[in-house]
Amino acid sequence: MGMTRRTFIGIAVAGTAVGALPAWDAASAAVSAQPAASPAGDVVGKITVGYQGWFACIGDNSPINAWWHWSPNSSQPPSPSNSGIKAWPDMSEYSKSYQTGFAALGNGAAAKLYSNYDAQSTDTHFAWMSQNGCDTAALQRFNPTGGEGPIRDAVTALVRTSAESHGVKFYIMYDVSGWTSMQAEIKADWTNKMSAYTSSSAYAHQNGKPVVGIWGFGFNDSNHPWDAATCLDVVNWFKSQGCYVMGGVPTYWRTGVNDSRAGYLDVYHAFNMISPWMVGRIGTAADSDSFYTNVNTGDQADCNANGIDYQPCVLPGDLSARQRAHGDFMWRQFYNMKRVGAQGIYISMFDEFNEGNQIAKTAATAAGVPTGSGLLALDEDGTACSSDYYLRLTADGGRMLKGQIALTATRPTQPVVSSGGTTVISLRSRANSMIVTADNAGADPLIANRTAVGPWEQFDQLDAGNGNIALRAHANNMIVTAENAGAKALIANRTSVGGWETFKLVHNSNGTVSLLALVNNCYVTADNAGASPLIANRTAIGTWEQFDLL
Repeated sequence: MGMTRRTFIGIAVAGTAVGALPAWDAASAAVSAQPAASPAGDVVGKITVGYQGWFACIGDNSPINAWWHWSPNSSQPPSPSNSGIKAWPDMSEYSKSYQTGFAALGNGAAAKLYSNYDAQSTDTHFAWMSQNGCDTAALQRFNPTGGEGPIRDAVTALVRTSAESHGVKFYIMYDVSGWTSMQAEIKADWTNKMSAYTSSSAYAHQNGKPVVGIWGFGFNDSNHPWDAATCLDVVNWFKSQGCYVMGGVPTYWRTGVNDSRAGYLDVYHAFNMISPWMVGRIGTAADSDSFYTNVNTGDQADCNANGIDYQPCVLPGDLSARQRAHGDFMWRQFYNMKRVGAQGIYISMFDEFNEGNQIAKTAATAAGVPTGSGLLALDEDGTACSSDYYLRLTADGGRMLKGQIALTATRPTQPVVSSGGTTVISLRSRANSMIVTADNAGADPLIANRTAVGPWEQFDQLDAGNGNIALRAHANNMIVTAENAGAKALIANRTSVGGWETFKLVHNSNGTVSLLALVNNCYVTADNAGASPLIANRTAIGTWEQFDLL
């Protein structure tokens, strides 16, 4: 039931003519120029990713001992005839994995999958979020009173630990699909279990209030049967508990047609934030443009007029349906949602391998996909894409949302990080004659305090185009960034090259080199005579800004 609830809704309204909706007039469009309902917080002004966290495997010691969400018949391993997924994860970074019934991968490796019940799996996901600008994770919580309740509780605890460890925010997002006794049980679950998580330093807050999501009110199908009064009672109850309540609502919530029941507008307007569902509604950049004109603009104006924060969905696209267009489909949505004035963006989803809409690392080529499975890799349209491409694309979309890069319809993210002309270098600071290191295996900022060159002191000099360079640390294989647009110390924690990661290598007359950060047009300095980390904040070249290129 859980794997197909949204797909079913998408099919039910697929092909609905967007143009049939009332055109949004100029007066209403003017409303959209009003200030945002809320200031920046953990969801407003941020990228939120939907996190299912719902995969398990037989043999992982979980309470259900089943192939949870990997296969329709969860008592049997997933296989070509028992598969619940549309894409295959890149499994190279998981320390534990479980043998499936699929044939070997194209590269000959065994076809294994991960379990969210293993702490390392969830921790790996949150590390990727941290590295790629995913500010907040909305942890999906389905009816916890059934047999899956114990594993859902266990994964919630793992999410808390990983979020705290990696500096990512999280919040509980109830998906009420198929929850028969929802009205009473959702309140009890929050009171008795989930509210305790708001004490975590990583729990998301907005306007000083803990965030709670509710997905599914008002959908016009038998899986969401509650009347408007019941739904309004639940929303207002959470608000009475001091929560900021986000609502995952039907696509056509404002007009009360197609996927939305009529008469629910008061329910929708009771939410602090609205996030209309989009899976199954669009599949091309042209579709996104049509929704921008006929749906999103009106949604934004209605939210602004009613003091509600608007958080539209952005989808990478169903890989199995060849929707992705090597990132152009997703980027067009980022562009449209930025120009409509959205208060935040919700990525649908982080790990949704069931619908093929995942941004988590995915098999890049047929070498990483089980042979004979029929599953596609990220290069399905002939364009090579690294397995982390949609994570990197999300990072750049987040930068555009936050104004850290300019609004642009041209996708700035390259499908594969260029490594042409790669040269391994080290840098010795003239400030103290010490060698620059990506300290603590890259977890700490760059600093000039080493007397010899080892792996932490080596960097790949990458061609960043237009005569510029980027640096990739051997310590952790991450790209060096002038963090926070140059306001913070240099650190190796990026997976792709953008404006913050691009430098001009200046050759000085005395044989030394200097690095000019393009993000702020300042030179990198070994600050405090080398005693402090490297930072790009100097307007001229002096001794502290000179390095020997080794």
